[in-house]
Amino acid sequence: MTRASESGTPIEPVYGPEALKDWDPRERLGQPGEYPYTRGVYASMYTGRPWTMRQYAGFGTAAESNARYKELIAHGTMGLSVAFDLPTQMGHDSDAPIAHGEVGKVGVAIDSIDDMRVLFDGIPLDRVSTSMTINAPAALLLLLYQLVAEEQGVDASKLTGTIQNDVLKEYIARGTYIFPPGPSLRLVADIFRYCRAEIPRWNTISISGYHMAEAGATPAQEIAFTLADGIEYVRTAVAAGMDVDDFAPRLSFFFVARTTILEEVAKFRAARRIWARVMREEFGAKNPKSLMLRFHTQTAGVQLTAQQPEVNLVRVAVQALGAVLGGTQSLHTNAYDEAIALPTDKSARLALRTQQVLAYETDVTATVDPFAGSYVVEAMTDDLETAILGLMRQIEDRGGAVAAIEQGFQKAEIERSAYRVARETDAGERVVVGVNRFALDEEEPYEPLRVDPAIEERQARRLARLRAERDGDAVAAALAALAAAARSDADNVLYPMREALRARATLGEVCNTLRDVWGAYEPSETF
Repeated sequence: MTRASESGTPIEPVYGPEALKDWDPRERLGQPGEYPYTRGVYASMYTGRPWTMRQYAGFGTAAESNARYKELIAHGTMGLSVAFDLPTQMGHDSDAPIAHGEVGKVGVAIDSIDDMRVLFDGIPLDRVSTSMTINAPAALLLLLYQLVAEEQGVDASKLTGTIQNDVLKEYIARGTYIFPPGPSLRLVADIFRYCRAEIPRWNTISISGYHMAEAGATPAQEIAFTLADGIEYVRTAVAAGMDVDDFAPRLSFFFVARTTILEEVAKFRAARRIWARVMREEFGAKNPKSLMLRFHTQTAGVQLTAQQPEVNLVRVAVQALGAVLGGTQSLHTNAYDEAIALPTDKSARLALRTQQVLAYETDVTATVDPFAGSYVVEAMTDDLETAILGLMRQIEDRGGAVAAIEQGFQKAEIERSAYRVARETDAGERVVVGVNRFALDEEEPYEPLRVDPAIEERQARRLARLRAERDGDAVAAALAALAAAARSDADNVLYPMREALRARATLGEVCNTLRDVWGAYEPSETF
């Protein structure tokens, strides 16, 4: 019986040469590290060194998160990935009324340079690559990171890492936006320019499909909507006067890895091929690095279950294998208990060990692109490419990613897919082990990690002390300079923003200054 993939294309019981009719492997595949990069962006891939093992962590106070980072580094993590709490993501200080009850809950609370200093205390920023999952206030967290590195004596030219900085997907799937699309895109372009001049090794954006997938997007929708957002960012930067080869090599992407290994591998291959063609044919990029779709992967949090949570160890291993076979550049493996609460030290360590087993105990790193030429994977890659391009054309027909977002197109498509999955799961047509099949009559007890509710009060006291100690006149002058730059189309807002943060302006004060100039985004009723 023919099954359907997650994207709705048929999966045949048997594939043979006929699946690849009129298919020239030299044209379609090329070699690893060569256009169109179907087989991977680097010639040697993992045969030289494994992917970056980057564990996502952050909770409570900066001091607690700092301790977790040091433990992960001691256990072999090759890169840090910072989770911020919701008030930080939304540009609010911990003592703002709207932040009540959320401080330190889903990530670390960062209110000022004082917190950032504690977060990276004792961590050599010239030797550690840091990814920060932050979008609307991405510029602020990047500048705080640069200022802390400066205090450590580390030149900005040595800093490596990524800020997510993908606000368009916030309007589509996640909701942690601050400013309207126009100013948000202007801020993205200012970050591109600033990093080229000041932090040249930094990845200026991680264009994210992960959160769309978590909201219910199919693999085809995940890639199509993400690449459409990427095209919008490139157009914005080019329209602002930048040469595509000046910033495109620092673009990166962020995707999910589900348990459906074959389709996930095909998805990653199709994404690389499409992006390479878009960058060369639409934007005229000449630098090979501008054509390379480099991406980070996270295993699928939405597929984790609170029931029989140990089974998630198996799910995560399978998902991670799909990401590696698909050619990811870095990987975060979820902890098995994340469907219940924040990961414990033990579960976070086991998540890292999953990657280390794949890298050092299996043979998947011994050869480049093990699935090349597989009848099923190559056929699924072609099918996905067709589906992805069809969705991208629909977005273009609506005027591009921003226009389609304003019309509610992407959000509506994702919601339809999410509803289909929920209906199939409820009906038992889609098996979820331990939930709608192979369930236990009684679950074993589990003691989750809990965040101390007193964190909010402690952060408020830190903010009160900061405001009392700092030079208030210097902060006011710096914020006024930031507002003036925001009102001008010619000025890069990151320079006055950096000086405001250096003067110990808080994250909320900086974001409120920009809200006063640019306004705050209010979704239309189409959402």
